[in-house]
Amino acid sequence: MKIDRLIGILSLLLQKETETIPSLARQFEVSPRTISRDIETLCRAGIPIMTRQGMNGGLSIMEDYKIDRTLLTSAEMQDILAGLRSLDSVNGTNRYSQLMEKLSAGSSDFISEGHSLLIDLSSWYKDSLAPKIEQIRNAIGSHMLIEFTYYSPSGDSRRTIEPYYLIFRWSSWYVWGWCLARQDFRLFKLNRMDGLHLTGQNFPGRPAPVPNLKNERIFPGGIRVKALFQPECKWRLIEDFGKGCFEEQNDGTLLFLADYTDADNLISWILTFGDKVRLLEPEEIRLKLRDIIAEMQKNYQ
Repeated sequence: MKIDRLIGILSLLLQKETETIPSLARQFEVSPRTISRDIETLCRAGIPIMTRQGMNGGLSIMEDYKIDRTLLTSAEMQDILAGLRSLDSVNGTNRYSQLMEKLSAGSSDFISEGHSLLIDLSSWYKDSLAPKIEQIRNAIGSHMLIEFTYYSPSGDSRRTIEPYYLIFRWSSWYVWGWCLARQDFRLFKLNRMDGLHLTGQNFPGRPAPVPNLKNERIFPGGIRVKALFQPECKWRLIEDFGKGCFEEQNDGTLLFLADYTDADNLISWILTFGDKVRLLEPEEIRLKLRDIIAEMQKNYQ
């Protein structure tokens, strides 16, 4: 991808006195013409790259600009590369590992050998997520409509959208785009998408606002939950809601107090604790939970 190449070219120019276009083309496995366009892009971004002709000529960053090498310390560069490595864990490729090798080749101690930060974004759905991510990235880059079946609590539907952003949030992947059916921007979870394909139809694009990903907007709350958990559930409560979500009682039980967003999700979550929890409030969900348990008992009689 172009952004990977731009990062790589900039890193090499920060490390070396000069680089030639043919050398960069070989390292990044693209044509010299593509490298020339990349250099133009970096110049437009404000990086003062100069070209010297002759035997020892080539590309270099202007001398009076080299003090800005300190903008990227070795530790900061390691953080960037850790992020790049994490993308391989999702895509199921070694594209970013190859980029790291190219950045490391012939470098100084700008990129050290030790890697103390490892990020793995893969999940149980890695095999199905990787092709979706790749398709959506291609669709965003080429401004092409995508179509898919979407499964939601309100039912199944076939959607066609203009994709604008791929988002990793709340341990899941989403695509943000303009939904032709709803005539509005919508956030779609990749795990709920099926039959994804590029339509071959391009769209001109529109001003796309960055989605509001604040928790209070996506998870607005509204259901005040009060429940009593057994002590052995402490680790689950801390993992799911943080240490401040409960008050330890004299008998060791944990009084849980929190806001929840969806009644069905709340019931599903409570049921995962089996007999280690007793829901106290809200009353209407207590009654619904009681009815569900009664129906479950019938299944095992």
